[in-house]
Amino acid sequence: MELLKQKILAEGRVVGDGILKVDGFLNHQIDVELVSAMGKEIYERFKNDGVTKILTIEASGIGLAVMAAQYFGCKVLFAKKSRTTNMGNADLYVSKAYSFTHQNENTVLVSKKYIQPGEKLLIVDDFLAHGEASRALLDIARQAGAEVAGVAIAIEKGFQGGGDEMRREGINLYSLAIVDSMDEGKIIFREN
Repeated sequence: MELLKQKILAEGRVVGDGILKVDGFLNHQIDVELVSAMGKEIYERFKNDGVTKILTIEASGIGLAVMAAQYFGCKVLFAKKSRTTNMGNADLYVSKAYSFTHQNENTVLVSKKYIQPGEKLLIVDDFLAHGEASRALLDIARQAGAEVAGVAIAIEKGFQGGGDEMRREGINLYSLAIVDSMDEGKIIFREN
């Protein structure tokens, strides 16, 4: 998606080892016009796949998931990274996901009452590095007996290999922008 790529080049910053900061428009402060256009692009890609619900993970995937859901006319369900008191003793689907950004493992939780067997889910997230968060959501969908139409990602860090591995496994993965390298702070995108 050219609009997203231009925004990354204009406002994204490479920091540390493999970290791309886009907090000014995607995952801290949200550029609503841009993220709405991203949601529409995701809709255009998956509109014929029978999506009945969007599944994401807190917190950074929620904005993009909500914007995409407005085009699908469906609900958004987000996995929590910790059990909260308002979840009570609910039956939960549970999986694990290692966060590249935070360098820790999260327990990912979704109440069983919000995913029904046979539902057709679209997994949406802001970043894909090694694919851990997406894999945890795929695992939750499998546990629930739901079908996955695909995985939609805002920014894939192609140089970390998670997306390519998922594609080789037959997962229907679509990324709006794939960063192939960030050497010496220069961002290079994969040609689509």
